Amino acid sequence: TRNVPVLARVIEAAGISTVLVTMMPYWSEKVGAPRTLGVEFPFGHPFGHVGDRGEQLTVVREALQVLGEAREPGVVKYLNREWPDFDKWKTAWYPPELPPIIKTLLGRRGEQAKQE
Repeated sequence: TRNVPVLARVIEAAGISTVLVTMMPYWSEKVGAPRTLGVEFPFGHPFGHVGDRGEQLTVVREALQVLGEAREPGVVKYLNREWPDFDKWKTAWYPPELPPIIKTLLGRRGEQAKQE
């Protein structure tokens, strides 16, 4: 997963614009991905529920919006949408207290919302 932002930079160097859609925007920011859309979805589901065309199109449209609006490298935006059954999913996969990376991501999302 850490190689994806590096690959995005290589593709960008060839003249093709990219947007990385990830559940770990912190890492794409750290390694210098050109543009990132952070999603609060379970790992393995960056575009939403399997078979949910509407949800997947929402993510694609948002990624394209990031592509069109980003004026400098390193832009990180967050999808303003949570996994619909997030609380059920969260309790199935995580211990009672959220891991530090999730706390960081939620905090960053809140900071971005204040700026908009």
